[in-house]
Amino acid sequence: MNKEKLKQYALWASVFAFIPLLLEAFGVDVLPQNYAEITKAFLGILVLAGIIYQPENEEDKEEEKGQD
Repeated sequence: MNKEKLKQYALWASVFAFIPLLLEAFGVDVLPQNYAEITKAFLGILVLAGIIYQPENEEDKEEEKGQD
């Protein structure tokens, strides 16, 4: 298993976003009515802070691989 993937913030953000959805599937009501809005706002903040980053072109992707 590639342990480098476990260090990515995007992975952990998606895992934590999935947990309430999984609990709701089992009948545990933990989600507020505006869950989608809260999630979008939180992910927007992460993007603005530069924590979640998606390279725009191949050169950026190669540069990102070189930094790891």
